[in-house]
Amino acid sequence: MCGIVGYVGTEQAAPILLAGLSKLEYRGYDSAGIAIRNEDTGDITVVKAKGRLKILSEKTNEGHAVPGTCGIGHTRWATHGEPSENNAHPHCTDDKSVVLVHNGIIENYQELKDKLIKSGYAFYSQTDTEIAVKLVDYYYRKTGTPLEAISRAMLRIRGSYAFGIMFHDHPGKIFAARKDSPLIIGKSQTGCLIASDVPAILDKTRNVYYIGNHEIAELSQDEIHFYNIDREEIQKEQVEIKWDAESAEKGGYEHFMLKEIHEQPRAVRDTIGAYVKDGKIDLSETGLTDEKLQEIERIYIVACGSAYHVGMVGKYVIEELADIPVEVDLASEFRYRNPKLVKNSLVVIVSQSGETADSLAALRLAKERKIPVLGIVNVVGSSIARESDYILYTYAGPEISVATTKAYSTQLIAMYLLAIQAAKVKDVISEERYAALIEELGTLPEKIQKTLDDKERIQWFASKYANAKDVFFIGRGIDYAISMEGSLKMKEISYIHSEAYAAGELKHGTISLIEDGILVVGVATQAALFEKTISNMVEVKSRGAYLMGLTTYGNYNIEDTADFAVYVPQTESFFATSLAIVPLQLMGYYVSVAKGLDVDKPRNLAKSVTVE
Repeated sequence: MCGIVGYVGTEQAAPILLAGLSKLEYRGYDSAGIAIRNEDTGDITVVKAKGRLKILSEKTNEGHAVPGTCGIGHTRWATHGEPSENNAHPHCTDDKSVVLVHNGIIENYQELKDKLIKSGYAFYSQTDTEIAVKLVDYYYRKTGTPLEAISRAMLRIRGSYAFGIMFHDHPGKIFAARKDSPLIIGKSQTGCLIASDVPAILDKTRNVYYIGNHEIAELSQDEIHFYNIDREEIQKEQVEIKWDAESAEKGGYEHFMLKEIHEQPRAVRDTIGAYVKDGKIDLSETGLTDEKLQEIERIYIVACGSAYHVGMVGKYVIEELADIPVEVDLASEFRYRNPKLVKNSLVVIVSQSGETADSLAALRLAKERKIPVLGIVNVVGSSIARESDYILYTYAGPEISVATTKAYSTQLIAMYLLAIQAAKVKDVISEERYAALIEELGTLPEKIQKTLDDKERIQWFASKYANAKDVFFIGRGIDYAISMEGSLKMKEISYIHSEAYAAGELKHGTISLIEDGILVVGVATQAALFEKTISNMVEVKSRGAYLMGLTTYGNYNIEDTADFAVYVPQTESFFATSLAIVPLQLMGYYVSVAKGLDVDKPRNLAKSVTVE
C-alpha cells in the first residue's frame, strides 16, 4: 500500500524524498508528506498535502523550500481516517520531539489510544499512526533512549507496521522498524536510506539490507546498525539489487503498463533460461529436489488477485500433466477455513512482491502445520522469499504498473516448470514428451512477440467498446482461467463491470444477464473443448450479444459465430494462457486509454497489498 522513503547524509533530503516517493506512486496513495530536520536551527519541519505528489512538490518548491540533510517521507493510502491533509503522514507529537511515518495497520489502536488519553495525550487525526508516534514518545519519556522506546512500543502494538522515525534529541539519525510490512535499508555514496520498495532508491544505490520482522535499524550519515527487539545488535548481509534504475522507467512508452506488456517476451525468456539448462529443467536453485518432488501427493496453491488466476491455470496443468491433485485457495480465505493439509503435500505461495499480507499469513499457517512451502515471487529477499522452504524466483524485473502483466506471465512459466518436472520425476510422461514440452516452452517468447505485433486490431476494437457498461468473458477449462484474468484486467483499469464465467454455467442463471449489444468475449484455445465453447457462444449471440472470439490460428470457422475474431499462435494446449492473455491485457489497456483514465494507478488500488 503506502510508500516510505527516508534519507540521512550530506545531500539535501527533501528533493531525494520527493524523487523516491514519485517512484512509489504505483503503490496507490491519496496524500503525501515529508518531515525535514534543519541542522542549523535543529527544528523539524513537517509539510503535508492531500492528493497527488505534485501538490506536495509545488508546496515545497520541489523540496528546496525545506532545507536539511535528514528527513522522512510518505505517500498514504487511507485505512484509518479519510484522505485529508490532517490524516496524512508524517505524524508527530505536539512539540515534534518524535516524528514518524508508518505503513500497515495497528489492530489494537483503540486500546492503546485509551491508555494514552489517560496519560494526558491528545489526538488531532483519525489515524492509527498517530497512536504509534505517541506510544513511542510515551516510552521515550520513560526511558530516554530511542531504541528502548521503539522496542517497547513494538511489544505493545498488534498488527503490521513499517516505521521510519526521527527524534528531535538525536540529530542526524533515522530509526526504522518493521513487522509484516516491507522495508529496506540502503547505503549510498552520500548517506543512508530507507524505503518500502526497491524502485524508490535505485537511482541512489543498489546495495540494500532487508530488515526482518521485529527488528530495528539505526541510520546515520556513515553507518547502519541493526538490532533485534531485545536491543541486541545483529549483523545483516548486504544484497545487491540487479535491476537498474532505467528498467524502472517508462523507456519511451506512454504508460508503464504498455511497456511491461511489451517486456513479456524478455521476462518469459529470462525465467525459462534460469531453470532450463541443456534441454532439462533444473530446479536446484529453488532447493526443491527431484526426490522431494517425487514424494508430493497433493499441492495447495495459495494466492491473491492475478496470482490466484495463475494458480487456477496451475491446477489444470499440474493435475493433467503430473497426475497430482491440486487445490487452489484465495489467500484471504485459506487460513480462515481451517484447511485440512495432508502429509506429503506442498503449499505453493504465489506473489509478485513477496510481501502480500494474506499470502504471508497463509505461508505461516502452512509452516505451523509442518507442511513445506514453495514461494514463487519476483522480489529477491522479500518476506515470502525469506520464509519459504523453497523459493522459485521469477525474472520479470521491476513491475511498476498496478495491473500486473509481465509478473503474471512469468508466474505462469513457474507453474509450467513445476508441472513438467513433477510429471517427469513421477514417471507420468515419457522422455520424448518431456523433451517436446521443454522445446515448445522455449518458443513462447517468440510467439508472445508475434501476438504483440498484432496489437493495432485490438486497439481499434477497444476504442469501439470504451463506453461499454458490462463485459462478460466465457471459456472452459484453462480458457475459463484465462477469462478470469482477462475480466480482472478489464475491470481494474477501465472501471467497466466485467465478469468471467465457466461457459457451461451460462444456462444455470448467467444467461439471463445477456441483452442486445452486450459484449461477450469467448475464449476457445483448447481443441478438446472448442466445439462446446462455440455452442455457448451461439447461445449468447442468439440473445443479442456482440461476440469477440479469441482462439488459435487455424480455427477460422470461429468467424461464423463471432462478430470479431482475434488469433494467437498455436502452442501446446497447456501453455495457451501465455499467448491468449496478451490480447486481453491489451484490450483492457486500450479501453482505459480511450476513456482517459490513469492506467498505471487505477483508483482505490495498490500494487502491493501489505495489510489484510
